Amino acid sequence: MKPEETIENRSRHSALEDAQALLFGTAMCSLGLVMLQDLEFVTGQTAGLALIISYWSDWNFGTVFFVVNLPFYWLAAQRFGLQFVGKTFAAVTLMTLFTTCLPSLISFSYINPLTGAILFGILTGTGLLALFRHNASLGGVGILALYLQDKAGFQAGWTQLVFDIFVFCLAFFAIEPRAVAYSIVGAVFVNLTIAVNHRRDRYIGY
Repeated sequence: MKPEETIENRSRHSALEDAQALLFGTAMCSLGLVMLQDLEFVTGQTAGLALIISYWSDWNFGTVFFVVNLPFYWLAAQRFGLQFVGKTFAAVTLMTLFTTCLPSLISFSYINPLTGAILFGILTGTGLLALFRHNASLGGVGILALYLQDKAGFQAGWTQLVFDIFVFCLAFFAIEPRAVAYSIVGAVFVNLTIAVNHRRDRYIGY
């Protein structure tokens, strides 16, 4: 690489590449969520909170997920800028649409609970990777965690862990304990998929 050839010039994604990543990432995450709903499991972060609220109220998951994420956009603008906010808002909106439409397009006659939890984790982790690599996310507590880390020095990982513990404790009031255990397995596979494959020192696109 020539000295004047910067990483930024070599690796910026085009608008078309960003669009396909948003579609692919949200489609994978939505498929995982539809599978999770069929099993009546939950997950961590704001998606898990939205699932619990939808189980309690019979409200549509996609609508609850969209509303739950609204408070985090201001923090996202402060921490990551308007481009990230725009892509994240688009991803959350697509997720809302996909999770609303997919149940009428696909159905599952049987899913082994453990297999379903693992597949959810892999599908969702893969979808999130696509979003992360194109400077987007599905909003939520991760944004708050990074904001608190910047402003108060509180480790982002601890914020997310505390919130996930809160969500899974709430889950005991919405689903059976065995379902909570399977849900934790799914959440572990989401994080493992991301942890193993999301390395900024290896992937420099944005």
